[in-house]
Amino acid sequence: MISPQQVEEMIKAELPDAQIQVQDLTGGGDHYQVTVVSSHFAGKGLVQQHQLVYGALGQAMSTEAIHALAVKTYTPEAWQATATS
Repeated sequence: MISPQQVEEMIKAELPDAQIQVQDLTGGGDHYQVTVVSSHFAGKGLVQQHQLVYGALGQAMSTEAIHALAVKTYTPEAWQATATS
């Protein structure tokens, strides 16, 4: 089990400018949805963006501290566009 705060800290360690929302989908501390907004995603495809997030959480994923992870990623510009649409 891993806390939402720990998930956020692990992502922040790899993507320091990221704005992160962590949602525990089951309340059990092992099924999460994360929404990450970072300038590090600029120029990268969606798979590459998700790989950055999975890489940040690699240890928790490999030990199954996180059993399931849904990822949404946005550049700041793309995030801004979702807010205005």
